[in-house]
Amino acid sequence: MSARLGVTALALLFVTGLWLVAAPFVVGYQPRGAEFTAATVNDLWVGGALAGGSFLGLAGYAAAALRELTARGRQSAES
Repeated sequence: MSARLGVTALALLFVTGLWLVAAPFVVGYQPRGAEFTAATVNDLWVGGALAGGSFLGLAGYAAAALRELTARGRQSAES
């Protein structure tokens, strides 16, 4: 149960980070062709860090789950 909650939280953080990166252009508060505003730069840095960190967390969880499944498979094959 707690693993499912953690993965859900990481997935939500990942989507939130992606939204922060895309929002200035989707919503339109960054004028096309203009120099990036301070808000856009902030959204890009924070959103990128949030998406990147949560992606690394999800990848780490997947790697740990794969390692556990491999260990279970080896134990099952040995017995």
